[in-house]
Amino acid sequence: MADSYPQVGDSRRILRSETVLVLALSLGASAVSSLISFVGSLTKPGGLKDQAATLNGSYAPGRPWLDLAWQMFGIATALVPVALVAHLLIREGAGLRTIGFDRTRPWSDLGRGTLVAAGIGSAGLAFYLVARASGFNLTVVPESLPDVWWKFPVLILSAAENSVVEEVIVVAYLLRRLDQLGWTPMASLVASSVLRGSYHLYQGIGGFIGNMVMGVVFVLLYRRWGRVGPLVVAHTLLDIGAFVGYALLAGKVDWLPTP
Repeated sequence: MADSYPQVGDSRRILRSETVLVLALSLGASAVSSLISFVGSLTKPGGLKDQAATLNGSYAPGRPWLDLAWQMFGIATALVPVALVAHLLIREGAGLRTIGFDRTRPWSDLGRGTLVAAGIGSAGLAFYLVARASGFNLTVVPESLPDVWWKFPVLILSAAENSVVEEVIVVAYLLRRLDQLGWTPMASLVASSVLRGSYHLYQGIGGFIGNMVMGVVFVLLYRRWGRVGPLVVAHTLLDIGAFVGYALLAGKVDWLPTP
């Protein structure tokens, strides 16, 4: 009997199904959850800025070792979809090097990522403050962890995990699959950036718009550089600045909103 090979139409259906499943297991599900959360915030008495969205909170208040176990479990399980993407790319005959998530150009990735973070960081903070003051955003609480020895290491690990998950899946993987499915570059840019904004909608309209704009910039940079490494670096630095900066400054400076 002759071997049976998938036809072009079958391959496209497989790619579509694969992409939907990866997103359903990761940031697509987060987008739906964020939308539900946003609707809940809108329908709750009081303005958005009087409500808070906590990014890194305690899972077991008063039990630091159990809390640490839950924190590490949450970080590890969040990275599983990235491992799935790596597996799928390897089966494709590509691998993570194809999307520029490797150690072949560490200094270039670090330098570019640092410049991007410096450019986006200050603008992003200013936009958040304006959006919150205008009533379009909840008060974002980057961390509310207890003051224990593992607080800052966990915040840094959480920043790195967020960055790897978002940039590998929403930029590198999604754009690769949409390209293979025949989407135009503009349609892929819109899909990636709107998805990024959607899973930040729990922060409010400001969180949606700000992250969507960041998504546009990141897609354009990825297209230009062909590497997701600098974007992971930039996102990690931005989140470390937000998480650790809030932990150090909350309640000590007047310009930083707190609940």
